Amino acid sequence: MNAYLKNFLRFCIIVILQVFILNRITLHWFAEPAGALFIPFIYPLYILLLPFETPVWALLFLGFFLGVTVDIFMTTAGIHACATVLIAYLRTNVLNALMPRNLTEYVNQQPSVKNMGWTPFLVYSGFLILLHHIVYFSVESWSFAGMGTLLLKIAASFITSMLFIIVYILLFTRQNVSRA
Repeated sequence: MNAYLKNFLRFCIIVILQVFILNRITLHWFAEPAGALFIPFIYPLYILLLPFETPVWALLFLGFFLGVTVDIFMTTAGIHACATVLIAYLRTNVLNALMPRNLTEYVNQQPSVKNMGWTPFLVYSGFLILLHHIVYFSVESWSFAGMGTLLLKIAASFITSMLFIIVYILLFTRQNVSRA
């Protein structure tokens, strides 16, 4: 399958999953008034799974487009776009730190469990998802007055999002991966 078509279909699947299923799931991991409610986010996975050789300008554009698309459906006025553009900008540096070779040597490949192994992929995706959640919830609350609640929302959302991402990876990737 053509890489552009594959990434377009992945974009559509992830946005549909986020907007029509995950946004309807409201979770309360702790007893708190309505402010403690959160939604697991898997849509940043689209940016994380783009091919290694994707240039930074394309990552920034796609990150902004993805964030604005989710913002439109969630009426969040650019918060998702802000957090997604940040992780799109940092993605290449995080991959360079984790991969043994230069990213230009991975022609026609993408970050995945198959190409990286479980541990590096989970470190890569976990770091960027955590950063995404820190930015998103900090901008959303726009205050550090309830720091405990903010940290709890970030932690609960991060754990739940990573569980959903692992399920997505297991469902939508081939299982001939090496265990690392």
